[in-house]
Amino acid sequence: MLNVSALSSGYGRIRALHQADLTVPRGALVAVIGANGAGKSTLMNTIAGHHRPWSGTVTFAGRDITGMPGHRVVRAGLALVPEGRHVAAPLTVAENLAISRYARRGNAREREAQVYELFPRLAQRRGQQAALLSGGEQQMLAMGRALMTDPDLLLLDEPAMGLAPAVADVVYESLLRVHQTGMSVLLVEQNAEFALSLCDHAYVLRRGEVVLSGPPGKVRDTPEFHDAYLG
Repeated sequence: MLNVSALSSGYGRIRALHQADLTVPRGALVAVIGANGAGKSTLMNTIAGHHRPWSGTVTFAGRDITGMPGHRVVRAGLALVPEGRHVAAPLTVAENLAISRYARRGNAREREAQVYELFPRLAQRRGQQAALLSGGEQQMLAMGRALMTDPDLLLLDEPAMGLAPAVADVVYESLLRVHQTGMSVLLVEQNAEFALSLCDHAYVLRRGEVVLSGPPGKVRDTPEFHDAYLG
């Protein structure tokens, strides 16, 4: 279980999170939705150890990981797929997957086989440079790299950003296959309908604060959701 309590963080002197609280139960798919500038990416980067929080705590599986460096967060069992994919463009698909073995969790060969099983397109293109992949294939590769660390919790930041709707659907189908393996997922998404159609529980973030949470159907039907998300 991931638990974020009263988390406050930001970039430089700009505070983007204000006392954010959320929980991801084991095996759940939890979504954080909100408009641009709501603090979604700051939340994910702080959980993943890329930003040091100003206050609050982050615990995972009963362990305090607040402010822990990113490489140690990965070894604790969390892996972030950042916004914008960030694959190593000059390297092949296989080489991109290989560089994630540093986490030393589980069996690397087994993890690689699982990635190719989840993403058959990557298996077909394993010798191709990442720069030559489509946007959707690059997103699959970014997810595959995260899965190579054998995470217990996958953090996904705007996985469909910049993709055509049909391609976004393929990416989300891949996400559901990952979740069906039993992996916990924390999904950050601006597209509320996409997120609410997938998740078990949703949080709405507005101006750095969690203003609403609950099952997706309940969240979707509240006036507070429309005010927070569209405001």
